[in-house]
Amino acid sequence: MPQARLRTERLDLVPLSEEHLPFLVELNSDPVVLRFLFTRALTPQETEERMHTWIRVAKETEGQGKWIAYAAGEAVGLYMLEPPDHPPRTDAAELGYRLPQRHWRKGFAKEGSRELLRHAFEDLGLDTVIAQTMAVNEASRATMASVGMSFVRSFQEEFEEPLAGHADGEVEYEINRETWLAGPAG
Repeated sequence: MPQARLRTERLDLVPLSEEHLPFLVELNSDPVVLRFLFTRALTPQETEERMHTWIRVAKETEGQGKWIAYAAGEAVGLYMLEPPDHPPRTDAAELGYRLPQRHWRKGFAKEGSRELLRHAFEDLGLDTVIAQTMAVNEASRATMASVGMSFVRSFQEEFEEPLAGHADGEVEYEINRETWLAGPAG
């Protein structure tokens, strides 16, 4: 099953394609947006290489991948629902999101995440969705909790170039299909 185009009240989530490169370059050139992922902004070439890999991997994955969300015709975020790779799991999908600073605190992270959870459980029939971030990333942790995900563990990752806040470790949140369907969103 190819990636579906998804919609919410305010967002149109379009499967990632090459036409989204300018938005990705802008997004990945902001070191503040990337501070919990990388020690620096990514170059346009690095972003293009990643985009090509993401598009290829999405074609190999049943209904999962990355989406660019639009609100009122403007790209407002990158959203992800993919097989986890840290550590690799076959029993779950991993949720993620990245938004430009100008779209922070507008509810877009929560709205897009809720739609990807709905898609995971209702359209794809998945059993579990996880999300991971650095323990110090309070905004992302709040978004995870706001969509019904629960904290399940802390863990430590090894990085060649540790990020600020690395010493506090990483956290993982999770929600399962049963909880989603029983909750107010499901």
